[in-house]
This record gives sequence, structure tokens and C-alpha cells, in this order.
Amino acid sequence: MVHYYKNAITGFAAKMTSAKAEELLKLDAIAYAKQEEIFSLHTTHSPSFLGLNLGVGLWNDSTLGKGVIIGVLDTGITPGHPSFNDEEMSPPPAKWKGRCVFNATSCNNKLIGARNFMNLTSPPTDEEGHGTHTSNTAAGNFVKNANVLGQASGTTVGIAPRAHLAMYQVCSDKGCPKSAILAAMDAAIEDGVDVLSLSLDVRSAPFYADSIVVGAFSAIQKGIFMSCSAGNSGPAYTSLSNEAPWILTVGASTIDRTEKATNGESLFQPKDFGSAYPLVYAGTNRNQTSALCAEGSLWNSDVKGNVVLCERGGQIARIAKGQEVKDAGGAAMIMMNDQLNGYSTLADAHVLPTTHIPYVDSLKIKTYINSTSNPTATILFKGTIVGNSDAPVVTSFSSRGPSVESPGILKPDIIGPGVGILAAWPFSLDNSTSTDATFNIISGTSMSCPHLSGIVALLKSANPDWLPATIKSAIMTTAYQMNFGSKPIVDETLLLADIFDVGVGHVNMPKAVNPGLIYDIKPDDYIPYLCGLGYSNCEIETIT
Repeated sequence: MVHYYKNAITGFAAKMTSAKAEELLKLDAIAYAKQEEIFSLHTTHSPSFLGLNLGVGLWNDSTLGKGVIIGVLDTGITPGHPSFNDEEMSPPPAKWKGRCVFNATSCNNKLIGARNFMNLTSPPTDEEGHGTHTSNTAAGNFVKNANVLGQASGTTVGIAPRAHLAMYQVCSDKGCPKSAILAAMDAAIEDGVDVLSLSLDVRSAPFYADSIVVGAFSAIQKGIFMSCSAGNSGPAYTSLSNEAPWILTVGASTIDRTEKATNGESLFQPKDFGSAYPLVYAGTNRNQTSALCAEGSLWNSDVKGNVVLCERGGQIARIAKGQEVKDAGGAAMIMMNDQLNGYSTLADAHVLPTTHIPYVDSLKIKTYINSTSNPTATILFKGTIVGNSDAPVVTSFSSRGPSVESPGILKPDIIGPGVGILAAWPFSLDNSTSTDATFNIISGTSMSCPHLSGIVALLKSANPDWLPATIKSAIMTTAYQMNFGSKPIVDETLLLADIFDVGVGHVNMPKAVNPGLIYDIKPDDYIPYLCGLGYSNCEIETIT
């Protein structure tokens, strides 16, 4: 026996042979069984980008998410980080039944719960960083002078800074087992959380065969809101995760913080880089592996002391491409987008001077290289600005609808900030020994999901009697479809984004608190809908 479930589902997880599993399925008491699956993982400025300002609206002194408990299912958490200090935090509500397996001084009135469902005897220490980042984004406390490698400096804070956090570790560097996810959801329901935030990537499946969907139905029956990431498999259509209608499925958009350079982005911006260097294209030899700057592909190339143009993609991490250029003696890297990602560029903590440029600009650079015998280039780093009137833009990686399992329901539901998000991180990026106040800027629907989880906490705190359907309705009916320049929201190609990109639009926090009309629905109202999908009584019972 591995896990026994009584809240998320009625059932258990056990290690057995396939032959024993087949014998179990012959019993009338067993409704459904499936083999273990491994799922994968999908700020200083984003609160103000969302219209949250201290002392106003949902960020006045009486709210800020006070009294609400957000349960995060992720890679663990770094309890000593200042983002999880409990200054001005109230004690957890009396309904809280969870526990903390860190030592007595690690948990407090901010981090009220912490458990590890990957290893039940160990604390949920975050060795990867993802869980610390998502927890901070949802409900981190105020931390002054936060920055990453000197960029994006400011006061970092989560969306609901007075909400309580409970971490349920369900992932390691090897992935996220379905059995652990269900066990954590089962515990969170019993512990008394108000919001469950899951930035996990699950392949589309019939709802009765999707553990997160089944557990989420049990959660909403008990008044717990489910906020889940849409996935990072865009821009292809039908690439969604977490697509049940009782889940808020969140896609990713850009915020209005960009680099001052007009044609690229990077988080690592050295002050002493400015000279012109020879410019070379890594794929000149027509070797696609070299063009992608894959590991070991540049060792025999003449790139030493040059600015190297590398292509994005090939399932090679963006920072790993820069490491290859650096190892081969390159002075800097220009990473060119492929056509699929268009204008969606990302600011990463690169290991050498780098700029990530849009696809159209990369074509111009290639043309320039071919037009002269001595091409040169330099990278001018000019820091960070806010106020991009084109924001928000749907980023290329954000998974798109329509839903495979239920095409008649619009998915994703909504988009929120998911590109270039600064939040807490377990360790330093610059090899310094200080780990007290380290941060990182990363991107993904994993980042947009906790933004919405924090917004749900704010709405729940201000309206304790609102149920999950009420909150979801308030968020969706008040969304906007225009960017800061009063033009329609566009996608990574700078063309008009459609409903399968944005859902109903971008979250509009100031209006969601007072939506006017509410569309309500009770959990049992979903049963005729499930019948309409053609599910059998047994399959529906697996969900309900």
C-alpha cells in the first residue's frame, strides 16, 4: 500500500503486478483502475500590472487575502526565505487541521503547513525552485530590494500577501507521480484549504481517468477553489491540460516590463560589455545540431571570441545553449526565435552576454551575415523598463484550446501574467553564498496559475460566502480583451488573439471584486453535463 484516499476519491494506490491488478478489476467493488503516471511541471511588478495598489480595493488593510488558506502542490518550499516571513500575519483560522513537518521554527503564521508526499518521512524542502517560486507568486509577503542579477529591482510581493500557505510536495526532478498528487489533494481537502493551486502538466484524458479532474470535483463539492495551469505546449491548438469546467484553466500572457533594447531580452546584463565582436552563425556548416548550439556541437567550430547566433528549440534549454557557446570560447550569444515562437522572447539568467530576439529580426541578422565578409555585432544592455503599451500579449508557449475532451466548453478560461515573473528562489544564481533573499525570474503557465490563485484568495477574503462557481464567474465576466494601448490583445505573431488563446480575456482584478451579475452553478449540475459527454454511470460515479 502506498496511499489510501478518502476525500479526493474513494480508493487507494498500491504497488502490485499487472496480473494482480487484472484480478482486482474483476471485483464489483472496483470501479476503475489505472497504472501510475508521471506528470511534469508546467514579483516585483505583476501586482501593480494587475491593478493592485496598497491601501486601495482588495489591497486595503482589512483584506490582502487575510484568513484564506492557499494549498500549493509543487516541488516543495524554502521555509526560511523572507518571502515567507509572518510579519503582520494573523494566526491560521480555527478550521485548519494540517501540520508542518519542518522543524518548529520553520513554519509560522504565513507557512502554516508543509508535507512531503514523495517521501512521507522527509520535510518538503525545495531542491528545484519551482515550488518556492509559485508559492511566493500566490501569497508571498513583502520583501524590499528584491532583484535578479541587478535587474527588475523593487519590492517583491505575492498577489495575496496576508493569505496563509500550505505546501504539499508532489514533485521531484524526476516528475510528479499521479498517486502523490491525489494523496496531496486528499490531505488538502481534509486540512481545510480554501484554494488549491496546481502548476502541473497533465495530458488530456477522459475526465474519469484524470486524477486532478476527479480530485478537483471532490474539492469544489467542499467549497475549495481549483486553479490550474493550462500547460506550456502552445501555440498548437488542442494542447491544453486541466480542462474540466469546474477548474479555472489559466493561460499565460506578458506583462508590461521589458528590456530597453528594442530587439531582444536577457536577464544577465553585464555593465562592461559594449565592444564590437566578429559575428558568426553557428549553423554555417549546415549542421542542424550546431545551429541549435547543442552540447558538444561547437567544439570544432571557429567561435572563439565571437558573438554566436544560435537557433532556439531542439528540446535544448535556452541557458544550455549559452553554456555551449561559453565553453567553446564565444564572447556572447544571440538566440534567434524560430517561426513558431514569433515575437515571444524571454529574459533568462544566461551564463554569458546574450540577447533573445524575435524571429523576424533573426532573419535580418542572417541576411546581414551573408551580405558581408566581416560581420560584427555588439549587445547594448540598457536595463529594465515598464509601461509597454502592447501588453498583455499571449506568449507562444501558452497552451491553446479547444478542449479535446469537451470541445463545447471554452478553454482556457482566462490568461494572466506568466512571462518574466520575479519571485523567491531557494539558491543564488550568481554563485554567491547568500541564500537568505534570493530570487529568480522565470516564465510559464506555472507562473500565471498562482497569480490567479492569489486573486481567488483576495476575492474569498473580501467575500467569505462566495463559492467556487461564484468566484470563477466574477473573474471571467469582468475580463478584458484590449491591451494597454487600447487595441485588441495579440498573440506571438502580433496577430489578433482568438478565444482559444485567451479564453474570455485577461484577468481584470479591480472589476472582479464587484462583477454585478453572477452565474452560479452547483456541483450536482455537472452530472447531466457528464451524461452528455457519453460517460457511463460507472465512469460518472468515479468522478462524483
